[in-house]
Amino acid sequence: MLASSNQGKIREIQQILAPFKIKLLSLLEIDNLPPIVEDGDSFAANALKKARTIQEHTKGWVLADDSGLEVEALGGAPGVLSARYSGEKATDTENNTKLLHEMEKVADEQRTACFKAAIVLLGPNGEQVAAEGRLDGMIAHEPCGDNGFGYDPVFYLPEFKKTAAQLTAEQKNAISHRARALKKLSQQLTNLFKNKR
Repeated sequence: MLASSNQGKIREIQQILAPFKIKLLSLLEIDNLPPIVEDGDSFAANALKKARTIQEHTKGWVLADDSGLEVEALGGAPGVLSARYSGEKATDTENNTKLLHEMEKVADEQRTACFKAAIVLLGPNGEQVAAEGRLDGMIAHEPCGDNGFGYDPVFYLPEFKKTAAQLTAEQKNAISHRARALKKLSQQLTNLFKNKR
C-alpha cells in the first residue's frame, strides 16, 4: 500500500520500484481510509505518520513518502509545507508562482535549493525501515518544461542545463531525491522480502 493520493508521486514511485515487481495500491484505490494529518515538523515525521495511519487501518505493508523543496534564501521554506505553500488546496502552478514571486530579487548565486524525500516502510509484524534522499539544484527565474510535477518546472539542474520538468522520466528517476531514498531503502527491502520467503 502506497500512502499517497498524489498521482505524480504514485507514478514516479511505481516506475522506480518496477524492478522489484511489487504491486502497489494507492489511496486512490481503497475506500474508507482514515484521513492523514500532516502536522510533523520534518519530512521524516510526516512520512512515518502517513505510514502508521494507513498501516493501522490496512494491517499490511505500507510505504509512505514525504518530500518537498527547501530554498536556502527563504530559510528552508517551503519545506514541509511544499504541497500547500500558497494555500491548503493549492495547485502546483499556484505554489510555483508564489515561490518565483518571493525569489524575484534574489541573485543567481543565492538561488540554491534542494529537494528532500523521506521514505518509510512499515510491515504487519512491526517491521520498519526508513531512508532519505536529496537532490541539489537552483531556482529558475521562470517555469520551463512539461514533465514531472510539483516544483519540477522551476527546479534547475546546472549539470543538465535543464529544469527537472525538462528531463525524461528515466533521467529524473535516475537522480531524483525520491529515487535516491528508495535506492537506500532497496537493500533493506531485499533483505526483508528474502526473510519472508
